[in-house]
Amino acid sequence: MAKRGVKVLKGDEKKEKREDMWLAQIGQRENHCYAWDNSESSLLIHQLGRDISINCLLRCSRSDYGIIATLNTGFHSLIRSGELYKLRRQKGIVEHWVYFSCNLLEWEAFDPTYRRWMHMPKIRANECFMCSDNESLAVGTELLIFGKEIMYPIVYKYSILTHTWTTGIRMHTPRYLFASASLGEIGIIAGGCDLRGNILSSAELYNSETGKWETIPSMNKARRMCSAVFMEGKFYVIGGIGVENLKIITSGEVYDLKTKTWSEIPNMYPTTNEGAVSTKEPFIAEGPPLLAVVNDVLYVADHVLKQVKKYDKEKNLWVTVGRLPKCTASMDGWGITFKACGDQLMVIGGPRVLGAGFVEINSWVPKEGLLEWNLVGRKPSSSFVYNCAVMGC
Repeated sequence: MAKRGVKVLKGDEKKEKREDMWLAQIGQRENHCYAWDNSESSLLIHQLGRDISINCLLRCSRSDYGIIATLNTGFHSLIRSGELYKLRRQKGIVEHWVYFSCNLLEWEAFDPTYRRWMHMPKIRANECFMCSDNESLAVGTELLIFGKEIMYPIVYKYSILTHTWTTGIRMHTPRYLFASASLGEIGIIAGGCDLRGNILSSAELYNSETGKWETIPSMNKARRMCSAVFMEGKFYVIGGIGVENLKIITSGEVYDLKTKTWSEIPNMYPTTNEGAVSTKEPFIAEGPPLLAVVNDVLYVADHVLKQVKKYDKEKNLWVTVGRLPKCTASMDGWGITFKACGDQLMVIGGPRVLGAGFVEINSWVPKEGLLEWNLVGRKPSSSFVYNCAVMGC
C-alpha cells in the first residue's frame, strides 16, 4: 500500500519522469558549486588529456550530455559553451531529434535513435500567444517559436545547452505564415504576411552563432503559406498564395547563398487531382506543401491522394513513390507534419476519435528501397500536431 502523499508511478510514468529529470540536469547546474572542483577535475579526463577527452565526447550520444555535464566543472563548461556541437558539426557527427507541439505552449522532443520521448519546459507566454499563427524553426542548437502577444510579435528561443526558454531577437520585418528552413547554424525565412496582412516577398537570414538577423534579397514573387527546404546547399521556396489573384502560386524559387540571387522555377508546385490546383479562398485554404529533403532529393506528402512523391529535378516533375501511413489524418493538410530526419523521412500525426487519439511517428529510409513505413513512436494525444521542427546537431 502506498503511503499517504506519495504518488505511485506506473512504468511509463517512471520512465518519463527519469527522462525529465535527466534533461533538466544541465539547466539546474547553472549555479552549482562543485565540492570536488580542483585542477584535475576541470581537465575533463585528466589521464587522457583534453584533446583525447573531447574526441571521446564527440562520439557520445548527445542524449548523454546532460549526465556528463554533472561530472565536473570542465565537462559542464564544455557542454554549456556549445563547443562540442561546433566540433561535431565540423566532423560530420550529427544526431537528429524531432521537436513537436500538440499544445502551443508545450513541446516535446523525440530521439529516434533510442526512441525516447522527452518533455520540455513550458513556455511562459501570454495567453494571446496561443491565439496567434505560430511558426517554428530549429537552427543550430536552438528552437525558435514565432508568434504574437496581443499585437506585438515575439520570438521564444529554446536552447538545448541550458534547457531553458528565453526571449529571442525579433526579425527586422515581423511576419507570420512564412516559409523557413535551416542548414547547420543558419536559417532563412521568406515571404509571409506582415502585421497588417500584406503579403511579403522579403527574406531574412538568421545566424544562431551570433543570434542576429540579416536582410537578404527579396524573392521575385510575394507569397504566404509557402514552404521551404534546403537542397544541395541552396534555399528553395515552393507554392504559397500570391497577391494578384489570391490563388496558389505554381512556381518555385531558389536562393543561391554564394551569389545572393533568386531564380524562379516555373510549374514546380506539386499539384494534386490530375494537375488541378486548389481554388479555395485563402482563409479556408489547404496547408502549405508538406516538403522534406533526404540526401538532396526532394519529397512531398500529398495529403489529398495520401501519396508520397519524389521530385525529378532534371524533368521538373513529381513521381509517386508510395502511400502515406494508413492512420495519417489531417484537415486540408493541417495537423500532420512531413520532415526529413537525417537519412529518413518521417510523418508525424495520427488518428483522431471523438477528441482522443494518438501521435504517431512513422519513418522510412529511402536508400533502403521501396517505401515501407516503420512505426518508431506512438503516444496518446488529444490534439493535432500544431508545430514541428527537426534539430540536427
